[in-house]
Amino acid sequence: MADKLFDFTSRVVLITGGSRGLGKAMALAFAERGADIIVASRKFDQCEAVAREIRSMGRRALAVAAHVGKWGDLEFLVSAAYEEFGQVDILINNAGMSPLADSLLDVNEDLFDKITAVNFKGPYRLACLVGSRMAEGEGGSIINISSIGAQLPSPYFGPYAGAKAALNAVSTALAMEYAPKVRVNVISPGGFLTDIAGDWADDDQGLSGVILRRFGHPEEIVTTALYLASSHSSFTTNANIRVDGGCLAVKA
Repeated sequence: MADKLFDFTSRVVLITGGSRGLGKAMALAFAERGADIIVASRKFDQCEAVAREIRSMGRRALAVAAHVGKWGDLEFLVSAAYEEFGQVDILINNAGMSPLADSLLDVNEDLFDKITAVNFKGPYRLACLVGSRMAEGEGGSIINISSIGAQLPSPYFGPYAGAKAALNAVSTALAMEYAPKVRVNVISPGGFLTDIAGDWADDDQGLSGVILRRFGHPEEIVTTALYLASSHSSFTTNANIRVDGGCLAVKA
């Protein structure tokens, strides 16, 4: 694809949660613009399906099964990525989980630990593993996919909102730690219509606090990711860009 603004030829992108939804949309968008891709998620078959699609574009792709909430899996993921490509120029921490509960009291310890592991503990560790290598080498860009829920929390997803708020906070620390060679930024999506969207996707009442009065489509996050990963954002770090249709705090 000829793209005067976003040319990622010879760049290597590692994206977690890259086998579906927003992650897949971003993985394909970078591949279309010349990047080689490491697609990571828990299920190898789903990662490999996306990797095959990327290879059909003439790009290199590696599928890796890894649970981002397990630090041992992340060590394996990073080792596999560098063994295959010798570099990671762009890291997108996209994997997440956002189960709903009727109340904060209904969240048990096991679920709480899973939510915080996938949405905060894992992205934090992976950013450290890759960011430290970037800082020692040619630099790079880290993009943490957070959520508008961190800024507009609800009792229905309290632990998720808290984990994403923690990710927002640690992104500032990461930006400071690995500067000036590594830039760390955050994207905060609102509701997107992906294949894993829950029942809320059919609830028009949920749109009452969205200025654009609709949910997003996966391709609508792509340009923000391309911008933050590209040289055109070389003076942008520690930013948090909302891609949420204009969500407002409204009283339930």
